[in-house]
Amino acid sequence: MARPATPSPSFDPLRTGPASPASGRGGATPSPHGGEGRGEGRATLDERVRHLVDFYRHVQTERMQGIPILNPALCVEAVGFRAAEDEEAVAEGVLITPWFMSLVRLPLAVQDHAGRVARKAVRGFGNERFDFIGAHDPAVGFHEACALFSPMADFRSQAQARETAEAVLAELRPAPVPAPEPSPVAEPLPARRAFLMARRPATTGATP
Repeated sequence: MARPATPSPSFDPLRTGPASPASGRGGATPSPHGGEGRGEGRATLDERVRHLVDFYRHVQTERMQGIPILNPALCVEAVGFRAAEDEEAVAEGVLITPWFMSLVRLPLAVQDHAGRVARKAVRGFGNERFDFIGAHDPAVGFHEACALFSPMADFRSQAQARETAEAVLAELRPAPVPAPEPSPVAEPLPARRAFLMARRPATTGATP
């Protein structure tokens, strides 16, 4: 599978329009989940992914209406998010929106941007490594994305976009190798039978 194109330094895969908080360019939107989350404990993976989806649905309905880049056949959907095998507690998956599709790394604890917005960092994702760009919004905190598609005009349906996301994840996440089945262990022969077997003459095929 071809690697996702590395975005240029000026490209923000999560940009949501002028003065977008997701792009770190101002225009903050009140969080539907109660503020920045400093000091909040680690949320469950499902909760964090739901907050991510809710936020981008809010962006679509409140800030993206009438913008030609939107594909009306698509909606916001998270595909295949699961805990990453990483030192940091993050969820990884694909985020589909009507204006982009990206690999996303979402920390399970809401984090401040800490100056990481629009900065690139090489991250492992499955069996590959890609350039991820930092993004931040008070609704979801800091997260990182690697653009797969933007814009989304070539997708005819949500099902097609979802199948593409699933195919990307299948390519990046090798199937687990099944553990080898243990070899059958022969039951020990009773002592008398073993003795008789040892004494039995080998069959030579000759007719007595």
